[in-house]
Amino acid sequence: MTRVNDSVVRLGIVEGEYHWHKHENDDEFFFVLEGKLWIDIEDHETIELNPLQGTTIPKGVMHRPRAPQKTIMLMVETHQIEPTGN
Repeated sequence: MTRVNDSVVRLGIVEGEYHWHKHENDDEFFFVLEGKLWIDIEDHETIELNPLQGTTIPKGVMHRPRAPQKTIMLMVETHQIEPTGN
């Protein structure tokens, strides 16, 4: 983890499904380095990210990241965000 002003940059290596959650006060940015990441959004939309693609999930939006294979990604978020969601 590296700090950038009031934010942190986290490197994540994930595979499988994460639980539904939201961050009431903070946006969250995902950037895929390797693999594939799907982010399900509460309105039944799914964002598909391939290598070198990213997206921002706005604060207050219920979402669930899923990685069908080993995926390496960067996450940029404020240091107040709990990586386990809330």
